[in-house]
Amino acid sequence: MTKITIIGAGAAGIFGSINIAAKNPDAEVVVLEKSSKLLAKVKISGGGRCNVTNVCQEPKELIKNYPRGNKKLKKAFEDFGTVDTVNWFESRGVKLKAEADGRMFPITDDSQTIIDCLLHECKKYKVEIKTKVSVESIEKTESGFLLDIKGAEKIECNKILVATGGHNKLEAFQWLADLGHSISEPVPSLFTFNLPKSSITELSGVSVQDVEVKIAGTKLSHQGPLLITHWGLSGPAVLKLSAWGARILHEKNYEYSVLVNWLKTTNEEETRQVLTEFQAQNPKKMLFNSNPFQLPKRLWEYLLTKSEIDEELRWNNFSGKKFNKLVNHLIADLYEASGKTTFKEEFVTAGGVKLGDVNMQTMESRKCPGLYFAGEVIDIDGVTGGFNFQAAWTTGWLAAEGMSNID
Repeated sequence: MTKITIIGAGAAGIFGSINIAAKNPDAEVVVLEKSSKLLAKVKISGGGRCNVTNVCQEPKELIKNYPRGNKKLKKAFEDFGTVDTVNWFESRGVKLKAEADGRMFPITDDSQTIIDCLLHECKKYKVEIKTKVSVESIEKTESGFLLDIKGAEKIECNKILVATGGHNKLEAFQWLADLGHSISEPVPSLFTFNLPKSSITELSGVSVQDVEVKIAGTKLSHQGPLLITHWGLSGPAVLKLSAWGARILHEKNYEYSVLVNWLKTTNEEETRQVLTEFQAQNPKKMLFNSNPFQLPKRLWEYLLTKSEIDEELRWNNFSGKKFNKLVNHLIADLYEASGKTTFKEEFVTAGGVKLGDVNMQTMESRKCPGLYFAGEVIDIDGVTGGFNFQAAWTTGWLAAEGMSNID
């Protein structure tokens, strides 16, 4: 009997195991998980609701949400994309719903619905799951592989799917490097910006729907919602920027300058024009009581104070340096970031097995035939919005397809 071992009981590993077992009914399919928990990230994702996938359907649009691996994923998403994910779950009784921002969740708003579905399928296809089993190394043999298990007997198998997820240390990939794989150094992705010296943190809880955030001195910028927290800046615009800038910000040792355009893409000339027109129409009003840009009241007052504008100042007396300062703070508000704060719910690393070592149509290793990969263990990562789970489902499904011609 053919023995297939899946290492890792996360989204990619469990989804891969189900599809492997379904396509190879005569094979013995076993999942090995080093912890005591199954599908841990699925459980906590999306605030416990599980952001299964995204409404984005076109592969060429979908890949724009992957800072690493985007071009290599286009064909993969053509083979198994977001529509396929929705169909897979719905055909198993799990209906999904789309939210305004494109994220998709089970209609129950409960991640346990997804977990129950996946584990039910494992049972249906007789997938065996073993927890607290730690694989130390893999040895290639004539008939397949020999897995060295910590504190237990070695395990023999014919094929392997490695779905161990991302790691934050290079050493965690050593067992794969020993098999000839090249590893991109793991660095954090999806983190919030720490502003330890900025008073803007006093506005914790204030959000702005559409801003543009830039990293000074680079081409990195992103637009979208921003949330001010008690430690700095968060929200989709910041998290997506951190993902695209993961390696650059790592090289800067997380010491960098952030520029915020609170008016999104409005430039200096347009900003001056709006202020001048508002000034002409509301000469007697006080600046602190009137806001031409509909910004949150606390933020508007903060920017006025930062521009050294007196609380009693009226629009008809507003000009000169303070006018220029306010324009600057509205469209190029500068903050010094230091360090990073992990966005724990969606913790993701950039890095892993280099994609050149993987056949992205079958997910089989080019360095070690018979060994396959799925999920974050390879150098693929997405921004928030269900994209990392979609990569897990897609690569798990492709690996199952790749293994279906087992002799």
